[in-house]
Amino acid sequence: MSELITAELVDLDLSAATKDAAARSLAERMVAAHRVTDLDGFLADVAAREAQMPTGLDGGIGIPHCRSEHVNAPTLAFGRSAAGIDFGAADGPADLIFLIAAPAGADDDHLTILSGLARRLMDPEFTAALRAGTDPAAVAALIRGEEPVEEPAPEAEGTEPEAGPEAKAVEAAGSAPFRIVAVTSCPTGIAHTYMAAESLAAAGRAEGVEVTVETQGSGGFKKLDPAVVAAADAVIWAHDVEVREKARFRGKPLVDVGVKAGINRPAELIAEARRKAERGEIAAVSEADGGKGSGDGEAGRSGADQAHFGVRLRTYLMSGVSYMVPFVAAGGLLIALSFAIGGYEIASAKSVADHFVWGEADSWAALLNQIGSAAFGFLVPVLAGYIAYGMADRPALVPGFVGGAIALTVNAGFLGGLVAGLLAGAVVMAIQRVPVHATLRGIMPVLVIPLIASAVVGFLMFIVVGKPIASLQSALTDWLNGLSGSNAVILGVVLGLMMCFDMGGPLNKVAYAFAVGGLADPTDGSLKVMAAVMAAGMVPPLAMALATTVRKKLFTKTERENGRAAWVLGASFITEGAIPFAAADPLRVIPSVMAGGAVTGALSMTFGATLRAPHGGAFVVPLIGEPFLYLLAIAAGTLVATALVVLLKGARRTAPDTAGEAGATGSDDSRVTVAV
Repeated sequence: MSELITAELVDLDLSAATKDAAARSLAERMVAAHRVTDLDGFLADVAAREAQMPTGLDGGIGIPHCRSEHVNAPTLAFGRSAAGIDFGAADGPADLIFLIAAPAGADDDHLTILSGLARRLMDPEFTAALRAGTDPAAVAALIRGEEPVEEPAPEAEGTEPEAGPEAKAVEAAGSAPFRIVAVTSCPTGIAHTYMAAESLAAAGRAEGVEVTVETQGSGGFKKLDPAVVAAADAVIWAHDVEVREKARFRGKPLVDVGVKAGINRPAELIAEARRKAERGEIAAVSEADGGKGSGDGEAGRSGADQAHFGVRLRTYLMSGVSYMVPFVAAGGLLIALSFAIGGYEIASAKSVADHFVWGEADSWAALLNQIGSAAFGFLVPVLAGYIAYGMADRPALVPGFVGGAIALTVNAGFLGGLVAGLLAGAVVMAIQRVPVHATLRGIMPVLVIPLIASAVVGFLMFIVVGKPIASLQSALTDWLNGLSGSNAVILGVVLGLMMCFDMGGPLNKVAYAFAVGGLADPTDGSLKVMAAVMAAGMVPPLAMALATTVRKKLFTKTERENGRAAWVLGASFITEGAIPFAAADPLRVIPSVMAGGAVTGALSMTFGATLRAPHGGAFVVPLIGEPFLYLLAIAAGTLVATALVVLLKGARRTAPDTAGEAGATGSDDSRVTVAV
């Protein structure tokens, strides 16, 4: 580990008050050591990782970490804070902070070293030595493993710590220990994965339970011996990404939690696994890839590990939207091209299967329209099917698709698809919780669950909820058709704000899904909504591109380079092109682009611009109603956002133009914000 941390990367008097300031302070040491090439770019990657899950751990430890293209060598920086810094741990602030930087293509050897550090953080003697150290060089040596940790009784290989009461009971009885196999994984696969593994193994030793852990980290994974899995009495999954090859664990009692639960409360998980084994609770995991069973995913998590209902609901809906988007893009653009070639009346053309003339433009336009319409016909079933899939995996696909198709049959439309998907997922999850005989487990996911769930969802959609939802859908359509004056402007403002707040995130996708849902049954109102959403989505990258052009000195060299790319991204309706700027300076950038998006959305609705394509960008301008006014709305919003971001950035103390160059190497002290 000699190449990963040196005395210069150790700060025993870290004075930062927030996690962002701590990350910046430690990252500046990495820049000075020539381990990080772009301070702000690296901090943006750290912030993106932190947004996935807080990196604070019980016991006063914070481990912000990421893979980044701005890291040229695997690096550790360590800071010790007397006051403590909040990294989101349940037990309070952290005083030991490790900033772990891994290159985007870090090799397995370095990842192994980093995972070894993560495991050592679970050792109380190691953390106590870090708190007692007074010399940065000695602390760096301790972290590298060159200076041994003084322990009361060093463990020899093969020895175990004093067993807990359950272990002593097992030993007295002379029976075989309870056996658990576990899988741990986290999004980055550098720290939490291995810390959870070590924590579970240590808790198992203390309780006399034989725990064998498979870590599914960044460098891949080595599968557990099938014989070990077969002999296991229970399974624990402590993960924040999908467990790979889940079918190996079929037929076992399963505890499914987030990775931090594996770190913070391993003894509770082991106890829960014992209770499930005693009750005979068996997880329903499919043969193919281990579709989520009764204990899998969000559905199977409980207590502190189960996300807030609103968060889970958003995750389910976004799962459906993400699978629906390719159908929207392909079908919508084909329809839009058909209108460009043959005019809007081409939608009423005869079937090309009965009438197609190779040399006629109208025949080709009709062909494109009918292919696009076929793709569009899948929107609601795909939305419903994959909402259900997000809730309960493969067994929920069939009832989800069936419910979505029925939603179209009863004219419940987009709203019907949402409800059908949620109903299908909920019904499948309920069925999965019913204990079944071992002889039926193999056919449950492929026959029994789809059969019963489809019948239940079909009954509910046809008889119970279908007609009320259809009435609501009709009312929504009438409302969109009647939008005018202040109502239209207000809707445009709201949609513009949503498109620009998180730039490709959940709110952005909700606004997009709302607009696309109207295209399934296009009206004048829904086409105006589509235009407003697409126009607002172009503002953030275009505004940042313009700002980096007119006031270069306010931006680092890297940001100016990103600004040049943002011209193309904005013109192509890739809102995410503004994310690097927002991550580096959220308090100035995000409000500015939101204001610009609100102006664009309001003007687009006021001008009555319409769009039949489910995409924005310069290439759909020929398909826009009132194209000049549409472009004017985008220009106005871009100017507003640019003016605000320049004003806000200019209000702080700035260095000369050369500061932009220095910012790439960490010497631009004028930057006072970091990614959050």
